[in-house]
Amino acid sequence: MEDVKPLPTGLLDRKVQQKKGTVETVKAKLHQKLSCSVPKVKRTLTDFFPVVLWLPKYKLKEYVWGDLMSGLIVGIILVPQAIAYCLLAGLEPVYGLYTSFFSNIIYFILGTSRHVSVGIFSLMSLMVGQVVDREVYLAGFDLSEDSKRSTGWNGTEDNTTSGEIFMKSFDMECGKECYAISIATALTFLTGTYQILMAVFRLGFVSVYLSAPMLDGFATGASCTILTVQAKYLLGLKIPRHQGYGTVLVTWINIFKNIHKTNFCDMITSAICITMLLAGKELQDRYKNRLRIPLPTELVVVVVATTVSHFADLSGQYSSGISGSIPTGFIPPKVPDFGLMPRLVIDAIPLAVISFAFTVSLSEMFAKKNGYTVRPNQEMLAIGLCNIVPSFFHSFTTSAALAKTMVKDSTGCQTQVSSVVSALVVLLVLLFLAPFFYSLQKCVLACIIIVSLRGALHKFRDVPALWRLSKIDAVVWMVTMCSSALISVEIGLVVGVVFSMLCVVAQTQNPKVSLLGQIENTNHYEDMDNYNHLVSIPKVKIFRFQAPLYYANKDFFLKSLYKAVELEPFLEKNRRKKIEKRAKDMVTSRTDKENGDASINLIVSELEFHTIILDCSSISFIDTTGISTFKGLLKEYKEVGVNVILACCNTTVLDSLKRSSFFGPDDKEMHTLFFHTVHSAVLFTTHSTVALDSTTPV
Repeated sequence: MEDVKPLPTGLLDRKVQQKKGTVETVKAKLHQKLSCSVPKVKRTLTDFFPVVLWLPKYKLKEYVWGDLMSGLIVGIILVPQAIAYCLLAGLEPVYGLYTSFFSNIIYFILGTSRHVSVGIFSLMSLMVGQVVDREVYLAGFDLSEDSKRSTGWNGTEDNTTSGEIFMKSFDMECGKECYAISIATALTFLTGTYQILMAVFRLGFVSVYLSAPMLDGFATGASCTILTVQAKYLLGLKIPRHQGYGTVLVTWINIFKNIHKTNFCDMITSAICITMLLAGKELQDRYKNRLRIPLPTELVVVVVATTVSHFADLSGQYSSGISGSIPTGFIPPKVPDFGLMPRLVIDAIPLAVISFAFTVSLSEMFAKKNGYTVRPNQEMLAIGLCNIVPSFFHSFTTSAALAKTMVKDSTGCQTQVSSVVSALVVLLVLLFLAPFFYSLQKCVLACIIIVSLRGALHKFRDVPALWRLSKIDAVVWMVTMCSSALISVEIGLVVGVVFSMLCVVAQTQNPKVSLLGQIENTNHYEDMDNYNHLVSIPKVKIFRFQAPLYYANKDFFLKSLYKAVELEPFLEKNRRKKIEKRAKDMVTSRTDKENGDASINLIVSELEFHTIILDCSSISFIDTTGISTFKGLLKEYKEVGVNVILACCNTTVLDSLKRSSFFGPDDKEMHTLFFHTVHSAVLFTTHSTVALDSTTPV
């Protein structure tokens, strides 16, 4: 095929962008936002309440069985987990049931995902629990104090202690449990408020800074903390939760110091329950293609363990810690304590961001898998209201949960009707079955929590593969995990975000640079270090810088360019000055001076190249420092007889250069300094050299 060599591409005709003035733009946006019409009101309401759009179109025969089955199964799984995760939150079990009930109902009305299961989540419970324990400790309550209740199997109470939760909620005086839930609801209200504000001001981009390796490392580090916090229940040790940094290390030290106080009844029960739960999980994973529904292992363990604990009186005979009474019915709603919120304004920020990030990422993941779309901003509104509204009903912070969402997806879930079914299962427990959990041992709940961490802890096995794939991502994972586990969960989140951003900055400060050569018989150019059989252009150096050019990497850019082309203008000028001075010292006559000038011209002609082409295709933006760097290069290389021209600049970089008069007054020199392709620049350089040589007298 005949090789076609096109002429250099001329300057393209840019479209004239007619920008409106600031005042006109503001007026237009205000008119758009504040105008009112019947269609707009209807659209606003349907956008805010997505349920009114999809529920009337519900295909009963096609969807109902999948939604009923998935909702029932998730509800069965949700009940023991809701009770168990209250251990992490430092609250009474009934509040976990309230949280699961209200969040499912609200997300059914407001959510845009068909599969996400919103409710109690181990990580959120841990973060709430750390704040609750800190504030309870600062209020002067004893963290190691056990709640003393004597409630029978049928739920009747033998004293008034368990009624304190209800009665003191309406008094000025508040006991430990009342104060704990007051802290949790105030924190939850703040969390939801932040999420609503993020939605109103379109701040969903914040989740962009939570990279997947950082989130995985954060979840794994938090899982290590959760496992540590629950370890004392496995052994029946009464150790108060550590306040401050280093929870994992301090807790394990305290566990080994008190190991001689192990309750053997709790230890044996824990060993049996963990074995049963792990066996159920392994069977589920091995035969998941054959099993139409997940094995309700947690429910079986809870029922069996509660029955044995009740009839064997493990609490009375062996001092085994039990859940105690879980009252039936609902507590009257109460406004969160606004007086506590100034103490919690900082604590609510990581809760808001993490809750939103997990919810949106899961929504988008399962929407993509099942072929529909979600609206991230509406998801933020939904999860925000899933926190604000339940905070009036003695609930704490919620989020989407991966495990339960996967169960919904695998059991035929079609719509959020399944969430209503799950909420009805929880309601059944709240109204009738809650007293039957009185004798349930805390070590059993701890076993459920620890086994649920299996997926997050398995991430340790993925580190070698992640290291081979990307060393930077692996380092981000390890730093975030270690800081979350060894310092604190909140500090780990901050460290993870900051460190991952620093890694991005470091990559822009030390990017890959390369000299380009021409691919044989083509108009394309590639890295000469990475490809064979590339052709060097005579007397031309083509340099590519693969990062934005700004103040932080300006020096690296210059050093890389000087090293690549093997010519630094300043050193070259000094070298020439020394040779010129030496030549002038040697001559004594006019004839000798002319010979000296000739020798200097000979030195200039000894350069290996006369043009540097800067391939700017990978420079996404340039700041004023970068522009000054380009101007300096142009001037310095021109002084030693080398031309510098640009190629492949995007419009953003090009406009920045124009505003700084890089191409001269009225951009007169633009046709000689800038080209849209590298090949156009090469052809221009080659043709200019040929033309120059043809006009030079022989």
